Amino acid sequence: MGGRRTQHIARLLAVGAAAVLCAVGLTAPAGAADTPPPGANDWSCKPDPAHPQPVVLVNGTFKTSYENWLTLSPALVDAGYCVFSFEYGDLETAPVAESAAELRDFVNAVLGATGAKKVDIVGHSQGGMMPRYYVKFLRGATKVDDLVGIVPSNHGTTNPLALAAGATVCPSCVDQTAGSEFLQKLNSDPEAPVGPDYTAIATRYDEVVVPYTSSFLEGPDSYVTNVLLQDRCPLDTTEHDQAPKSPLVQQWVLDALDRNGPADPAFVPRCVSAG
Repeated sequence: MGGRRTQHIARLLAVGAAAVLCAVGLTAPAGAADTPPPGANDWSCKPDPAHPQPVVLVNGTFKTSYENWLTLSPALVDAGYCVFSFEYGDLETAPVAESAAELRDFVNAVLGATGAKKVDIVGHSQGGMMPRYYVKFLRGATKVDDLVGIVPSNHGTTNPLALAAGATVCPSCVDQTAGSEFLQKLNSDPEAPVGPDYTAIATRYDEVVVPYTSSFLEGPDSYVTNVLLQDRCPLDTTEHDQAPKSPLVQQWVLDALDRNGPADPAFVPRCVSAG
């Protein structure tokens, strides 16, 4: 009974909780929880001078890394980056602070293997918000050059399904509820501590992080850029779950990673979408 109830809750969360179950989009293969996305986790990869920071991909709640980054990972590899990903937090349901400690350890492993001084982090949903805890409270500020959040749950969601799972089944969902004790601590001044450059990418059609403006961060323009996809591409209808696979999002991610500072607010992408 308990297992069936958990599965039912997960399906509800897929519709509109703080993070979405991987029920939409490309299907992960059997054993995908242990399978990195294409091109990722080549531990012999050494960054070149043009791309000195390896990229760590951080998936969202209930997502496998394989499914979340099936298209973005190979695109980053093709662009010349060393790319790494990992599974964390019991399918990302653990308390966010505990998952941030797992990220800290993984970043240290990446830095040790590649010889790089810093990493870039690209995260989806919880994966775009959770690294901020690592930066702010676990001494990550000196180890992260760019933090790019794709529809990140930076200020949580007002969607009532975020609490549907309860603290026992999905503590990270509770943490991602707007106004939670966790988010009050995370977003206490400053929201964006000095160290990384921050890019937050949102879509007007986000049905999970509600309102979509909850993705945005407060901070100086010199190192914080908030992107709304429809500001440049009004006809784009990308939703929360589609965002990591969107060619439009990919352009913004590469702009953020390829330049000094966060994404250029004046950047003009080609208006293509995942549909």
